[in-house]
Amino acid sequence: MLCAIIATDKPDHLQVRLDNRDAHLSYAKDSGKLVMAGPFIDDNGGMSGTLLVIEVDTMQDAYDFAENDPYAKAGLFEKVRIEQWKKVIG
Repeated sequence: MLCAIIATDKPDHLQVRLDNRDAHLSYAKDSGKLVMAGPFIDDNGGMSGTLLVIEVDTMQDAYDFAENDPYAKAGLFEKVRIEQWKKVIG
């Protein structure tokens, strides 16, 4: 199943994002679960959150993936939402 992980950064946590970006990217790429990903961009052009689409067997796998993301472990996110997702176009 495909799942979307939609995360919003805590205010004033850009440095946390930057400090953990390489580890986050490696984690996502090396997981074998990543379908697509990228940051949300605020009105000033800065990164303000994350969208990951992953392929997993169960929702628990998606929760585990999100929990073990280096960004999550570093306390970057104010909120995280995980939804099962169905690709229709693209």
